[in-house]
Amino acid sequence: MIRYHAAWILPITEPPIRHGWLAVDRGRVVALGAAGKRVLADGAEVVELGDVALLPGLVNAHTHLELSYLRDEVPPASQFVTWIRGVMKARRERPDPSGAEILDAVDSALKEAVAYGTAVVGDISNTLVTFDPLRRSSLAAVVFYELIRFNTPDPAGVVAQALADLDALVPTDRVRTGLAAHAPYSVAPLVLRAIRQAADRRPFAPCSIHLAESAEEVEFILDGGGPWRALLEEVGSWDPAWVPPGGTPVEFLDDSGFLDSRVLAVHGVQMTTADLDRLVARGTTLVTCPRSNGHTGAGAPPIEDFYNYGVKVAVGTDSLASSPDLNVFAELATMRALAPTVSAAALLDSATRQGARALGFDHDYGTIEPGKSGRLLAVTIPADTIDVEEYLVGGVEQSQIRWVGER
Repeated sequence: MIRYHAAWILPITEPPIRHGWLAVDRGRVVALGAAGKRVLADGAEVVELGDVALLPGLVNAHTHLELSYLRDEVPPASQFVTWIRGVMKARRERPDPSGAEILDAVDSALKEAVAYGTAVVGDISNTLVTFDPLRRSSLAAVVFYELIRFNTPDPAGVVAQALADLDALVPTDRVRTGLAAHAPYSVAPLVLRAIRQAADRRPFAPCSIHLAESAEEVEFILDGGGPWRALLEEVGSWDPAWVPPGGTPVEFLDDSGFLDSRVLAVHGVQMTTADLDRLVARGTTLVTCPRSNGHTGAGAPPIEDFYNYGVKVAVGTDSLASSPDLNVFAELATMRALAPTVSAAALLDSATRQGARALGFDHDYGTIEPGKSGRLLAVTIPADTIDVEEYLVGGVEQSQIRWVGER
C-alpha cells in the first residue's frame, strides 16, 4: 500500500481537500482524507508529493486521432464549410489510411494526450486505424466508427457492414467500440435510424454525433439550402428525394428518436435554449470543443447556457486539424474565458466525471473514490494557492503535469 500526501486532493465529487492524503493498494484507491485523519495502519509506504493538486485523469470526450497528421495543415476559416473543404483536400492527398505518416502521427498524438494528463478518450474514426495504437497505449478509449452517407440505396446495409467491421476487432475492458453518425447534414435519415437501431442492440455502448455545430448546418436542416447543399451536390452525394425536416438540427434528431442518455452530441455551438431543454430531457451529454470551434469558423459555443440550462457537459479537444494540441486543460481555460459565471468546480467536473460517465468508464475513472483507478494526475501548483479549482481552469502547461501510480 502507498499513501500519498499532497497540498490538495480533488475528489471531484466533493470539495477539494487541503493537505490531503490518499491511499492506493494494487492500483486502486482505498481511502482518502484530510491531514490529521489518517486511519490507515502503519507500514504503508509514504510518498510526499509536495505542492501539487492530485486529481483524476482527464477525459477528452471528442477527438479524431487519425487526423493528427493534419496538424497545422488546415488554416482557420471564417465559414465552417470552407474549413471542411480544406480537410477534404488534405485527406485526398494521403488516400492510404494506414500510411506510415498517418500512423506515426497517431502514435505521437497518443503520447501527447497522456503527457497532457488525459486518461480516457472518445476517438472518432472513419477507418478504425486508431484501434490498435490505442490498445497499445495507456489510455482507456471508445473508438467510435463514424459513418458518413447521405445518399445510399441500402441504409441498413451500410450499418450492417460497419458492425461487421467492428466485430472483426477485439475490444478490451479498456478500449471499446461504438458507432457514430457524422452529422445530420451528412447522414441520411434512414442511415440515422439504422444506427439508432444498432445502438439499441448494444445497450452499454455510447453513440456520438456532431450536432448544431455551424450556422450552415442549421440552414440546411431548416430549408435544405446553403453551402452544405452545394457541397453535397458537388461531391455527388446529394439525394434529390431528401426533404428538409425544418426546425433545428436538435429537433430533427429528437423527433427521429435518435437522442437519449447514451448519445454524445458534439459542439452545440448553434443550439437554442429550447434545444438545450431537449438535451436535458433526454439525458444527452453535450461535448464542447471551444478552441476547435474558433478555428473552424463555427463560432463561440454558448457555454454559460449549457450549464444554466442543466445540460450534462463534457469536454473535447477535437482533432489536431483544428486545435493546436490535445491539452484538455487549455480547453478548460478557453471555457473559463467564455463562461466566467460558471464555477471552476463545474468545469473540472465536465473534464473528468461527466466525460467518464458519458463514455461508460465511470466505474474506473472520473473521480477519486475508493475502488477507482489509482493512476492519478499530480499538477504542480504555487505553494500559496488558495482556490485550487480556479487555478486549474486558468491554464496548465505540460511541464506541470505528472502521473502518480503508473499502470
